[in-house]
Amino acid sequence: MSAPARVPRHIAIVMDGNGRWARARFQPRSFGHNAGRKAVRDVIEGCVRQGVEALTLFAFSSENWQRPEDEVSALMSLFLRALDKEVDELHAQGVRLRFIGELSGFGADLQQRMRGAMERTAGNTRLQLNIAVNYGGRWDIVQAARQAAQAIGRGELTAETLDEAALGRWMCLAELPPLDLFIRTGGEQRISNFLLWQAAYAELYFTDTLWPDFDQASLAQAIDDFARRERRYGRTSDQVAAAPPP
Repeated sequence: MSAPARVPRHIAIVMDGNGRWARARFQPRSFGHNAGRKAVRDVIEGCVRQGVEALTLFAFSSENWQRPEDEVSALMSLFLRALDKEVDELHAQGVRLRFIGELSGFGADLQQRMRGAMERTAGNTRLQLNIAVNYGGRWDIVQAARQAAQAIGRGELTAETLDEAALGRWMCLAELPPLDLFIRTGGEQRISNFLLWQAAYAELYFTDTLWPDFDQASLAQAIDDFARRERRYGRTSDQVAAAPPP
């Protein structure tokens, strides 16, 4: 296990590579998405063991609706099956499950099951697990700006007093620890409109490992890499040495 002081409190992961993993095995993309469920379970268990407080997984972006209809349909079916099968285990592990994104874009049955899973695990505190579905970082900023505008309209806020802290409280995950470590699997080196606001000072970690092959050892390697980095937040190394960031 990594030294407690150097374990990121909040990790986010872009789970990329399911389709390529399946293609290498001459299987449909849905086969890779299903295989990725094991990696999800492994990473959740790894975060619990390492003492990570929050884990945010990018499961379905707002841009993913543009994928082939049969793949989107398969993903929706996978979500439903996963909710039915995984919630009991997550609850037993003390994991709080939350879904972030424009949930109204999903069918009524899936929305109901997501709400039920969130309500059932709401009291758990061992790990805050956030699943980003129909989510985009730009959407997140816009919905926060919309809420700020409504607050100004109600007289609760003025344009002059709207600052980063004020806007930030309407962002998804605002009540959780700041994002420390941003991981993307599958070899691509971009953040793909995921947690744009929250990733401002996150450490970025890219790996060629395809998501279905990402396991607890892979997670430990990413955390060890994070532990070796110097996080300066705009300061010099000498300043950090004299007074490390909180």
